[in-house]
Amino acid sequence: MKRWSKEAVERFRSFVYETAADATLVIRALSIVNALLAIVLLVIAYGFYLSEIEKELVFAFFDIVFALFIVLYVAKLIYSEDWRRFIWRHWYESLLVVFLLVNVLLSVVLQKKLLSELAIFLEWESPRAFYELVLSSYLLLWLFLEIGRSARLLSRFNVKPSILFLLSFLLLIAIGTGLLMLPTFTQGTGSMPFLDALFTATSATCVTGLIVVDTATYFTLKGQMVILVLMQLGGIGIVTFATFFVLFAQDRVEIRHQSLLQDILSTENLKSSVILLRQIFTFTFLFEGLGALFIFWAWGSQVSFESTGQKIFYSVFHAVSAFCNAGFSLFSNGLYEEEVRSAYMLHLVVACIIILGGIGFGTWNDFSIRRLRERLEKPWKDWRISTKIVVYTTLFLLLTGTIVFYLLERQALLRNMNTMEALITSFFQSVTTRTAGFNTVDLSQMQVPTVLMFIGLMFIGASPASTGGGIKTTTITVLFFAMIDSIRGKKDLELGRRRIAPEVISKAYTVFIVAVVYNFLAIFFLSITDPTLPILSLIFEQVSAFATVGLSLGITAKLSAAGKCIIILSMYLGRVGTLTLALALSTKVISTNYGYPTEYVMVG
Repeated sequence: MKRWSKEAVERFRSFVYETAADATLVIRALSIVNALLAIVLLVIAYGFYLSEIEKELVFAFFDIVFALFIVLYVAKLIYSEDWRRFIWRHWYESLLVVFLLVNVLLSVVLQKKLLSELAIFLEWESPRAFYELVLSSYLLLWLFLEIGRSARLLSRFNVKPSILFLLSFLLLIAIGTGLLMLPTFTQGTGSMPFLDALFTATSATCVTGLIVVDTATYFTLKGQMVILVLMQLGGIGIVTFATFFVLFAQDRVEIRHQSLLQDILSTENLKSSVILLRQIFTFTFLFEGLGALFIFWAWGSQVSFESTGQKIFYSVFHAVSAFCNAGFSLFSNGLYEEEVRSAYMLHLVVACIIILGGIGFGTWNDFSIRRLRERLEKPWKDWRISTKIVVYTTLFLLLTGTIVFYLLERQALLRNMNTMEALITSFFQSVTTRTAGFNTVDLSQMQVPTVLMFIGLMFIGASPASTGGGIKTTTITVLFFAMIDSIRGKKDLELGRRRIAPEVISKAYTVFIVAVVYNFLAIFFLSITDPTLPILSLIFEQVSAFATVGLSLGITAKLSAAGKCIIILSMYLGRVGTLTLALALSTKVISTNYGYPTEYVMVG
């Protein structure tokens, strides 16, 4: 008997070894098909109004998806080199398999479903609805893991990181547009018009906040949750998000994928890219979580919610929107809504979250506990020069914006407020112009000088490696001091006892000039497509879109179809960066080992 069993084991091992290559391809292909089937089922189940019979049919197919999932998991386990290591690296799927098997066992033996019994224990209104919600949520998270693992394949293609970055946002916008057009994602009958859905998806993905429909009343909870997810993915970047899921699943990040990530995050080496990725998500979830808690506490008694759950959702939504500098709100008039326009503590909380999101992950890395401890042990170590530029420029712009807004609007928008209320309001407007998009005053009533100041602050925007847009604080600082040194006749630009590399100055000039030229052309075409709208409002709208701010003088919904298309393109280019687009479309110079004679051209 032992001999027969031993021979059977040897034959099985030999069979596994001989068929490993083909089996891996088949398993991978079936996994992709199963994932696509799961996506289709989720869209049908939650995107359309179904009868009870149709729901039963859809969730019967869900059972098929989970059954195939178990089969594929077992197949992967069989063909793995070390089954213990496989279970550990795929712990999420392992838990799902155990749960599904226990659920099937209880259904067969006791004629009871585990989730249904849990729903009854928790006094859930509908056990069936609870069962569907949990399975769908688990399936959705599993799909994220599959997408994360599939992202590793991208590094094997000879694609520029800049092109991959551009395509990732286009993919996210396309998915968001399709979801927002589903019937159950909007109020009333029918679906959202394509152009409006595209505009909203682009605005959310590019963390802008410009809207052509009222987010609070036009969308159902499902639609608002889609906008929330688009803001989160767009704020961090879908490529970095997918890589995070690879790390979350205890899967390895290949060297080529790390190299790709290094180019996208602009880090010094491969190791630092993975470290920065972890820190990005640590800071993001920490600040958004704390922000949601403080917002939940700061709503005050003026705002009434239907339930605690709705209050939590509003708090999370506005925390994510603020940290990602998105500017979307679940109030029809934003934070100028009558219930919250005088909630000044709430305004301060939101302003702080906006600053945290807009200051940049590289800056927060310099403020991390590890870096602080390192500087305490080695006092001669200083901040990076980029951190100094970001911090000092941000403080200067915030202070200048607050003072100028206060002085210009004290006898206008701020006339009915006391001094403290006026200062808080001025500070909030100075913060929100840094690509945040919230407003606590009626922007259409601002003085013309204030509007011009807003355009300038929006154009500068937030800091590099942040969730904000604009040409960035470091760009304007480098350009300013380069101009000063050029006037003084200095050959090199020196900041903080450091010599700034000439290529950095050249890049800053490129970013500035391209941004100015593009905005001029966009405004020119907007004046043609929408000649009835005030030119100052069009300029404000265009700069707000390009800098991914989201502030408007109330003309967004009035734009023509062509005007909306221009703004959509501006939001996209503003988020991915015109320089990124130029790098994606350009080709490298074959050789630079030669030079032409020097010639001087009269300028100025």
